[in-house]
Amino acid sequence: MSETGKSIIITGAGSGIGRSCAELFLESGYRVGLVGRRIAPLEAVANGHPGALPLPCDVTDPQQVEAAFGRAHSEWGRLDVLFNNAGLSKPARTIDEIPVEDWLETVQVNLTGAFLCARQAFRLMRAQSPQGGRIINNGSVSAHVPRPGSAPYTSTKHAVTGLTRTLSLDGRPFNITCGQIDIGNALTDMAKPMTVGVPQADGSVRAEATMDVRDVASSVLHMAGLPLEANVQFMTVMASSMPYIGRG
Repeated sequence: MSETGKSIIITGAGSGIGRSCAELFLESGYRVGLVGRRIAPLEAVANGHPGALPLPCDVTDPQQVEAAFGRAHSEWGRLDVLFNNAGLSKPARTIDEIPVEDWLETVQVNLTGAFLCARQAFRLMRAQSPQGGRIINNGSVSAHVPRPGSAPYTSTKHAVTGLTRTLSLDGRPFNITCGQIDIGNALTDMAKPMTVGVPQADGSVRAEATMDVRDVASSVLHMAGLPLEANVQFMTVMASSMPYIGRG
C-alpha cells in the first residue's frame, strides 16, 4: 500500500521498534520525521531516503520538541500522524531499592515526553487545513499487568493509557484520533534478555517467547492508515506464547 504524501513523526526512531516502524513507513511512501537524541542513528535510518527527515531532539525538553515539530511542519505543511514511541526501562528492583533518579528519568521520558510530543502534534493537527490527524501512543502489556520490580515503567505505561483516553476524547471536535498499541516481547536489543531468562511472577527466571519486530511495525502501519472516521482504540500485539495472558 502506498501512502505517498502522508506524513508521520516517529519518536525513538533510531533503534528498536521506532527504527523498524520508520523503515516500513518509508517503504510505504510516507514522509517520516525521525526523532531521537542522537543524529547518527537517525541518519542511518534515513540512509539518504528522500522522504526521511532526521529531527534530533530530546523529547523531555519542551523547547526542543517544539522546534522539531515546527521544522517538520515547515517542511511538509501538515502532520498526519504521530507515533509516540520513545521510552526506556530500568533494571528490575523492588521499590525500596529503586534510585529516585531512575523514577524521575523514566517518568520524564515515558510520560512527560509523550505528553510534550502529543501536545505539539495536537496543536498542529488542530490548526491545519483540512483539520485533524492521528496520534498513536506506544503503551505496553505493562499498561495492563506489571513485571516484577517494574514500578517506574509500569506506572508510566498505565499513565500513557490515561493520556490516550483523554486525547481520544479531547480530539473529537477537531477530527484528531488517538489510539494505543500495547506490545509484548518484540525482539529488539531491549528484549534480548527475554530469550535467556527474565524474572517471573512466581519468583522463577525463565526464557520467554519473542516475535519479529516487523510485526509491530505492520500493526502500527495499519493503525495509521485508517481513515479518521475509524480508530483502533487499543491494540495488543504480542508473542503468541509469552506468559502475558497468565501473568501473575
